[in-house]
Formats: sequence, C-alpha cells, structure tokens
Amino acid sequence: MSQRIVQVDAFTNEPFRGNPAAVCVLAEPAGEPWMTNVAREMNLSETAFLHPERDGWRLRWFTPVAEVALCGHATLASAHVLWEEGHVPADHPARFHTRSGLLSARRVDGWIELDFPSNAATPERPPDGLLDSLGLQSAVATARSRFDWLVEVDSAASVHALTPDFGRLARVDARGVIVTALSEDPAFDFVSRFFAPAVGVNEDPVTGSAHCTLTPWWASKLGRDEMTARQASARGGTVGVALRGDRVGLRGQAVTVMRAELIGDANSRGNT
Repeated sequence: MSQRIVQVDAFTNEPFRGNPAAVCVLAEPAGEPWMTNVAREMNLSETAFLHPERDGWRLRWFTPVAEVALCGHATLASAHVLWEEGHVPADHPARFHTRSGLLSARRVDGWIELDFPSNAATPERPPDGLLDSLGLQSAVATARSRFDWLVEVDSAASVHALTPDFGRLARVDARGVIVTALSEDPAFDFVSRFFAPAVGVNEDPVTGSAHCTLTPWWASKLGRDEMTARQASARGGTVGVALRGDRVGLRGQAVTVMRAELIGDANSRGNT
C-alpha cells in the first residue's frame, strides 16, 4: 500500500518561495524509524506527520537528522493540507497535539494564523565561538531562549551579508541561532535569518518557531504588539506576528507544489 505525501511552500503565496515542508497525513501512528527515513528521503528542513487524536491531530516534525519540539512552517503547511484535502472543514480551526502543547491554526482573510507559545529570550553573554562562527566581531545584543541563541546586529545589511562557518556553528549548544536587525524596508519591522546546522539545517528559509522568540524581543524594543517580519534567506518569506500575553500569533500563506505517493508497505511503519 502506498502513502500520500504533499509538499507545501509555507509563508509565501508564490511557488518556490518561502519554506518547503512535506506533510504526511496518516490514519494511525507511525514508527519513528519509518518517519526518520521518510524525512531523510524528502531532505527538507522539516517533514510533518499527522494522525487523528482526540479532538484534533497528533503532529510531529522531523528534520533529515532529528525530531524537533516546535516548527512553525510545517504546522502552517499541515493546516493548509488538512483544509485543502477536506480532513478539516474549511471554516473550522485545525488543532494539533504536539511536544510543545496544543497548537491551533485558523483561516483569517486569506491567511493562515497559528497560535503558538511565546518563547522569549533572556539577555546572556554569547558562548565562545558563537560570534566568530557567524563572521561577526560584535553584536548589539545576545540572548538565549529555550531552543536558540538570538543575536541582534546593527543593520539589515549585516543580516543579509552573513556567511557563517556552519561546521563551527554546529558546535554551539543550541538548536539554532537567530540573527536579527531592524528592517531598512518600510514594509517590514524587522528582518532575520536562522541557522541550525546542529539539527541538519544549515539555513532555514523561513522559521515560524524563531518568530516565537523574535516577536517578544521586537515588541519590547518597538513598543508594538503587532508587526510584519521578513526572513531574509535566499527564498525569503513574510510572517505577520502578534504578541498576545504568553502566546504568539504567526500569520502566513501557503501553496501546494507537489503531491506524491511513497511506494512500499506503509503499514509496517518500520525501517524502509
């Protein structure tokens, strides 16, 4: 028996922009070896696996080398697929049971809005080698969140110009590193890039979970709870953000670019 899989570009309304994620909607739980192999085969920053659970869906995210605790773009892609394929009625929210608690998604004026936990960063001195691995001599500020290091630099131009040493950056004790600055484009409030070689993703094109840290950081600095962010990767993507107490709203769009079938015994859920 084959298993359908869908590839979606998230945080964009154009194919081949934003951040691609694979989404696999299952009838029942799958084994970790099988999910790991599928994620490795897809070779995207994240592959999402869903199956029905209670009043929603169990959702897990895998990079080609590891399972992660929170992922925004693959959650947005998952909601898009659930609505597009009729698993969830178009006017109902999608609810996800995850390692980071209950997450939800709803449609708002042609966008998808995710309800995620805030993950504020606390100012902290950077570990040895962090700035050097980014090619930076100094930073405006550095801080540590539950998952990542945040590095604020002096300009958006500095964010764009980064050429990290990924081998050294992979040795930093964190899931990844967010580098951010005020935007020089009036259409956006701040820009960022996200590097996570420690979990097999040198640079993630658009990172929803990083904006759970960026949102409280820039809300405090700018005195605004609602902002528009740009992730300045080669593919690029736009994220609308809103700080709501200990939660963050992440707003984006999504485009399906491929539907395929995984050939093999999908019921075994073991090594393939």
